[in-house]
Amino acid sequence: MPQIKSQSMTTMAIAASALKAQQGRMRVIAENLANANSTARTAGGDPYRRQVPVFQPVKVQGAEGVRMTRVDPDQKDFKTEYDPGNPAADAKGYVKLPNVDSLVEALDMKEAQRAYEANLNVIETARAMESRTLDLLRK
Repeated sequence: MPQIKSQSMTTMAIAASALKAQQGRMRVIAENLANANSTARTAGGDPYRRQVPVFQPVKVQGAEGVRMTRVDPDQKDFKTEYDPGNPAADAKGYVKLPNVDSLVEALDMKEAQRAYEANLNVIETARAMESRTLDLLRK
């Protein structure tokens, strides 16, 4: 019975690490979406730069889980728009816009939500299996 408990706990710990990683990913995506239409505060300055979460394997109870280790700036070029009346416009009248694509962020958010739900289901299934095993052992 201890081995069953150990395997179940390891499974839940791995899924929990993924839940935490996806939660962090969703926070980064939300920040990107919130800043998708922002401009620089100064003339000719850079606007918000899209952030990208970086994941890394991590040992979890003798197995391999995942964690978000850092958030890196996306190095893609900024979009530009001609708007000479904008306070953020450069000397030529162009305003730099964030390198955030709302559609890409929405798709990333949906993927993160599905991964979160899948790992939540893993935890629920592991608990149910453990409970059922204990019920069988009691008989």
